[in-house]
This record gives sequence, C-alpha cells and structure tokens, in this order.
Amino acid sequence: MRTYRHAVSGEAVTVHVPQDADDLGQFMDWLRVASRHGPIGLDTETTGLGIYGAGFRLRTVQFGDRSTAWVIHWERGGLFADVARRALENVDRFVIHNAPYDWAVLDRCAGVPIESLAPRTIDTRIKAALLDPRQPQEGGRGTALKPLSAYYLDPSAPDTQGDLTQVFRAHGLTKADGFAKIDLNDPTYNLYGGLDAIYAARLDPILTAELRRLGVRDALTEYEHQLARICTIMQRRGIILDVEYMRELDVALGREAEEFAGRAARYGVDSVNSTRQIAEALAGMGEVLTERTASGAVKVDKAVLLALSDLDMQWKRVGACTPNPLAEAVLRAKRAGKWQVSYAQGLVADAGADSRFHASVNTLAARTGRMGVSRVHQLPSSDFVVRRGFLADEGHVMMSCDFQAVEMRVLASLARVRRMIDGFVNGGVDFDIHMFTAQLVKGPNATKEDRKLYKSAGFGKVYGGGVSTLARQTGASEEEIRRAVAAYDRLYPEIRRASARWQREARANGMVAISATGRRLPLDRDRVFAVVNYLCQSAGRDLLGQAILNAEAAGLLDTMLLPIHDELLASVPAREAQEYAREYERCMTMSLYGVPIVAEAEIGGRSWGSLYGADY
Repeated sequence: MRTYRHAVSGEAVTVHVPQDADDLGQFMDWLRVASRHGPIGLDTETTGLGIYGAGFRLRTVQFGDRSTAWVIHWERGGLFADVARRALENVDRFVIHNAPYDWAVLDRCAGVPIESLAPRTIDTRIKAALLDPRQPQEGGRGTALKPLSAYYLDPSAPDTQGDLTQVFRAHGLTKADGFAKIDLNDPTYNLYGGLDAIYAARLDPILTAELRRLGVRDALTEYEHQLARICTIMQRRGIILDVEYMRELDVALGREAEEFAGRAARYGVDSVNSTRQIAEALAGMGEVLTERTASGAVKVDKAVLLALSDLDMQWKRVGACTPNPLAEAVLRAKRAGKWQVSYAQGLVADAGADSRFHASVNTLAARTGRMGVSRVHQLPSSDFVVRRGFLADEGHVMMSCDFQAVEMRVLASLARVRRMIDGFVNGGVDFDIHMFTAQLVKGPNATKEDRKLYKSAGFGKVYGGGVSTLARQTGASEEEIRRAVAAYDRLYPEIRRASARWQREARANGMVAISATGRRLPLDRDRVFAVVNYLCQSAGRDLLGQAILNAEAAGLLDTMLLPIHDELLASVPAREAQEYAREYERCMTMSLYGVPIVAEAEIGGRSWGSLYGADY
C-alpha cells in the first residue's frame, strides 16, 4: 500500500493507493463502512478530454469521504478494474464534481451505464452553479473544484491542474499529453487524484446548507440533475458526421478565406486580423468610425463591419446603405477561416471512433442557466453549410421542434402585459406578435418594414439592446428606433413598470434577481437593467428544460440529438416522421402564467442542413 498525507482545513487526510489483492480488500472494507455514513466522493483520471476518441483511456478511479481517499489504478486491469467496477455498481450514493464528464467516462470505459450511475449521483458543480453561476471574470467564485474548495474548505487547497502541469514539465511532458503519459505511480498524480474525491465529499454538505439558507428549492437541484443526465445520454449517442463532406468543406473554406483575404489586401489590409490596418483602410475610404474600445482604439468588430457591409446579424442584406467592399471582404475572410478551423477541421478531429460527433452539453453554461453545446452552439441561425455535415441515422430524417416567439411570450407572462397576453391567448395559431404590435401603432395597413422595426424594439426590451445597436442590426435610423421604442412603451407600459420593480427587488436582495423557477440570477451593479433579459432568458431556458423532461417521459429520448437555444433537434424514422413531429410539439406545448407556450416541428431530409436550405 502506498499512502500519502495531506492537511485540509487543518485536519489530516490520507490517500491510499492499493498495490495488491490485500490492499484492495482493505479498500472494500473501508467502502462498506464509509458508504453507510454518507455519499462517497468519486472522481476519475483519464488520458484527456476526448471521451469518445479512439485513444481515450480511463487510468484511475478515486473514492473518498471527508478524511480518506483511495486511488484505484484501473489501468492495471484485472482485479483492480474488477474491484473498482464492483464499488461503482454497489455504492448507493456518490458525490461528483462535474458529474456528466465522469458519467460518460465510466459508461464508456468501465461499462457502468449513465442510466445506473446518474440517479445515484450528487453533482457539487450543479449545486455551486445554483448558488452563484458567475465565473471569476464576472465577479463570481466560479464552478471549478479548486476555487470552490479554496473558498469553502481551505484557502490553501492545491491547484491540482497547475501543480500537475509542473510535474509534467519535470518529466518532459506537455499539458496536452501529460495526463496520458505520466507514470501511474507518480506521487503528485495519485495524491491530487485522491484529494479531489475528498474535496467533493467535503463540499457537498456545505453547498447543501448554503442552498437551504438562501431558499433554493430542492426541486430545482433535482431538476438540474435530471437535465444533466438526459443531456449526457444525448452526448453518448452523438450525431453522425459526414466526414467526407467535411473534408471537402475544409478545402472550400480555405479557398474562400484566401480569396477574400486577397480582396482585403487590395485595400491595404495585409492581415484581416489587424484592427489597426482595417481601421486605417476604412478611414481612407471615407468611412467615419466613431465607436471606441475600452482602451481607446477605433472599434471595427463584427457588429461595426456588418453595418458597413449592409448586413444584419443573419448576414442578410438590410438595404440601408451601399455595402463597403473592404468591410465585407474582411468579414467573409474571417468567417471562412474560423469555420475552416473550428468546424471543417475541428469537428473531424473531435469525432469519435464511431465517426459521430459527441457534443458536450453544458446545461448551466450561462448565469441565466442557458445551455451551451460544444462547437455548434454559435453557428449562425441561417447557416446550412456546416450543418449539412451532420446526418440523421440510416432510415431517419432530421426534425427540429422549436418554441414560437418564446421570448415575447415569456416577457408578456412575467410582466403581465395585458395587450400581449390577450393577443397570445385569443389570436389563434397564426398570431404574429410583431405584426400585431405594428398594427396597433400604425393601423391595419402596417407594412413588413413596420413589423421589422417593432420586432426590433420588442427584442430590445428582452435583450437590453441600445438604440445604436438596434439601428445597426435593422438598418433603421437611430431616430426611427427611438420612436419605435417610445411607441412600444406607450403600447405596453407594463414592461417598464415590471423592469423598475424587478430592479428594486434585485437591489433589496443583494443584487440578485430570482427567476420564475427560483433560480438565483446575480446582476452587475452597472447593468441592473439587464434584469429583464436575465429573467426572460432564464424562464425560456427552463421551458426548454421542461420540454426535455416531457420528451423523455414520452419515450422520445432515443431520438433526441441536441438542445439548441429554443429548439430540440432529433433524428426520427422517416416513415413515422409526422407522428414524431406531433409528439414533440405536444411535449413542447405548455402554459406560463396563463400565456400559451407553443412549438412547431419542421421535418427535413437526412442532414441537419436540410432544415436550413441544403438539398440533402
């Protein structure tokens, strides 16, 4: 038996590393006693993060309570793996920090299904996020194990990742390959692996007490665990990646990036990533650039370049000005280059051994609870080029079911906007809130342009966009936007009153708003107005979460692929696609404070891109 000592909060803790059958017997004796007194801390060490890659391996499995941890060398196989698997299968309750990762690892490498392990798991990362979802750069503690341990347990809690990086360097290893190549018996590797299990076991009761002190309901914690479980099962399934198409796209995007970089060079921009060169060239073409960065430099970010190119956020022509050819060349060169690296190359590199892309879903990616999906979450809403590379299963078609005007429905319900609610309740299946608003202001002859203007004003209320931002996005003048916003306020005065009330309540609550489901939403003191956006976005996210639970209850989990913003993407049997579409719509139809929340399913072809205009 190898044994290591450490101190946590002034208390001695022990990390054991069994070396033979007798040592493993002692571990099982400890486990039988320890598991009677509370959940067992659980952690894994692996060769990297690409769980579904061909070379991925599980190296160790760690079990611990407040004072003792055991590092079982799974990589040695035989009795070591058998004992670890037996422990994983028989313990009634585990506590894991960032459980979805370990669920997926143990499902793939140890044969312990997510369906078996997840119901027996407490995730301290979920609890920490419900206490304060902000990352350190946002003024929060973050949700990583090290800063949480330092805050709640011991300010001297070691930075295991940082210290191990030093060990890797001492052995001539890099951060990229260190976890795969470090000697299994390295003392630092084993000590810190064991400590993580101890920290998780110690954190759990503290976080639980904090949640109760702040009035966060147990039901919200359980709900988040259920969503994490379902999304990890989606990750395990993955989506078929058309690797041949992606390789062809890689070449095409490379040519596109080169072509538009060449066009930019004609205007004196040798590097499309040089802010200085772009700003100087645009000024030389007569463009007046008034916006500045925090450091005082001229701003030529995507929003500025889109406006100069006469493009909206979906890259569609606005018709507000003559497009600047340099601005458009820079935009298109940078987009092609980004897509080539992040998608055409990145997706193929990330694909599993089964040629599927196993997207990781962070169910608590934003402080509002909004989810994030690795690689694909930031794809433009109008794009089919990249999405064409994702395929439904053989004999299946892609289907997307998304909420209809959910942002405005949520705003109407939370702020109790009388006229909006009346429209949503009585307007019928084809009710269009934006045209409804335009007609209330302009009369029955309101145009599509009027609709676009008042849609922008409405989204400005939800997302907190300023006049200049909305003008850039729509192509309307700032004066037109101001008049539209003023008309919106006159038409729906409840929104301003609700915003003022929510801001007062947040200030009285320590700059924290409470969502419709009881989620704590910390606000920045200089952006209290964002409370409207936070409450609406959080409620919309939880509507999607409830839809996911409804879909699982309806037996649809084996068809679900990904949650994307306000929609669910699924691969459904082609012959029964209509029936599946109706069932998804049913699962996503509900009511929020009397306002109907409705969804519409769209059936495509074999590729995800077919839902966006691709011909396959």
